[in-house]
Parts: sequence; C-alpha cells; structure tokens
Amino acid sequence: MIDLKYSLVIEATEDPEFFSFYSPELEGFTGVGHSVEDCLYKAKWGMLEHIQLLKEKGLPVPKENPNPTVVISNERRLEAAV
Repeated sequence: MIDLKYSLVIEATEDPEFFSFYSPELEGFTGVGHSVEDCLYKAKWGMLEHIQLLKEKGLPVPKENPNPTVVISNERRLEAAV
C-alpha cells in the first residue's frame, strides 16, 4: 500500500538515471529520484515537510485527498510509439 496524502505524478526524464515527480494538488512540490520506488519514498516524506513549511509560512494547506492516485509516465516510450 502506498501511504500518500495527495496524488503524485512520476515522469521519466531524459537522463535514464532519474525520474521527476510532483503533486498536482500541492503547488510547488516537486522532486527527483533514481527509481519509481525512490520517488514514492521521497514524496511521502517530502509531502509532510512541504505541509509543515506551508503551515510555518501561514500559507493555506490543501485538503488531503481521500483517494490519491499515482500516475507513472514514460514520455520517451510514448514518443517512440508515435
């Protein structure tokens, strides 16, 4: 089970050693990892830190998503298929 509070998008990068990730529900939240699993791990803890930072700055915190999704995209493969 993936324990995330918000949805996550993980995308392949031009560098095969890295994936990027972001949450469409958490403005400004992004990161990179070496694998999908690494991105999930970093996103889980990074989201908590991001929420804490929003609170410290007095900024609004988005409501948690009761059914967050994880989308994994490999655009290089999509481009090759077209």
